[in-house]
Amino acid sequence: MQAVGIVVEYNPFHNGHAYHLEQAKKIAQADIAIAVMSGSFLQRGEPAMVDKWTRTKMALASGVDIVIELPYVYSTAPATDFAKGAISLLSAICCDSFAFGSEDGSIQPFLNTYRLIEDHRSEYNALIRESLQTGVSYPKSLHYAYEQLTQKFPSTYINLGQPNNILGFHYIESANMLGSGIKPLTIPRIAAGYHDAFQEGASIASATGIRKALATTGTLQSVRDALPNATYEYLHDWHNHFRKFASWETFWPLLQFTIVRHTPSELTRYAEVTEGIEHALVKAAKTSDSFQSFMEKIKSKRYTWTRLQRMLTHIYTGFTKEQLKSFESPSTIRLLGMSSQGQAYLGQRKKDFTLPLISRVAATKDNMLAVDIHAADIYNLSIEQGTQQEKLPKDFQTPPIRF
Repeated sequence: MQAVGIVVEYNPFHNGHAYHLEQAKKIAQADIAIAVMSGSFLQRGEPAMVDKWTRTKMALASGVDIVIELPYVYSTAPATDFAKGAISLLSAICCDSFAFGSEDGSIQPFLNTYRLIEDHRSEYNALIRESLQTGVSYPKSLHYAYEQLTQKFPSTYINLGQPNNILGFHYIESANMLGSGIKPLTIPRIAAGYHDAFQEGASIASATGIRKALATTGTLQSVRDALPNATYEYLHDWHNHFRKFASWETFWPLLQFTIVRHTPSELTRYAEVTEGIEHALVKAAKTSDSFQSFMEKIKSKRYTWTRLQRMLTHIYTGFTKEQLKSFESPSTIRLLGMSSQGQAYLGQRKKDFTLPLISRVAATKDNMLAVDIHAADIYNLSIEQGTQQEKLPKDFQTPPIRF
């Protein structure tokens, strides 16, 4: 059985994702699609709007065959490490190829870009350092270094100022570093850009646009046309149950408490807290009545919104620099769900997997898995605050979903 891998967050699964999934299977000529999906917290440093199990159901209902979890260590990391974790897992589970959406839509410019940077790595790194010394943020320094190289060595390259192109480049970089032979494929992003605002009645919209529209209107009906039926029903049931979707705004009182209960020096223990930002965090948290106002106080030229959110995620979950340093690569494949086709693939290929496949988490001792379970516990407690409804299932007791 041929398997194509996809790297996803499904926050939430929408019609654009359905198109990407369909095209991935088609161009890869794959029998099944395997999604490596972020768990409770995401790459831009924010909580997923609904839990990993609900998002797994959305994926399986819409045609994904196997869902495995991207560990917290990678799902909340900068693009380089996010990609490394995802491609490592897709390789470990024996995917023949992986397909990613991109603004460019053609694979050759990605391969050209990878070759350019790899062949001139020393010069590229020197240009990054040069830009950083002027006080420019790391993402802007990367862009500066890349522009200098492309002008010096003309060819057809991707635009590394686009979010999906950036991730695509790092997926290819990771696949080459692993030397696994997994084949990269790309699919052009259609209709809506990553940051585009939601257009009422649109059948294709970005997840960011959908979440913003939900926050503004407060009603699922406003984004109904952009969602598959299964996604709509799962979101509807979730909102009926908990009366909210997760976001930093809904978690703000708990995040505020978490920051203020620490001294600035204590905050420096946590991953990505650097360069004296801890003093600004405590000061702003004491005087902010919303997450938005808090972020506006601490945002600066040096710190991007995403970098700050990842920092806050680690403070919120208690993930330390020491823990981060202790992990080098994924240690297990955690199965979240499977279709009957997916189950057949696992039966056929499991003996070839290069990491252990975990379905019974309670019976497994693994430090990286323990971080995922802890993050899920924190997420669940945050969702359950203020509701008298039945609680979310305990993450370590939840078996893979069979669809």
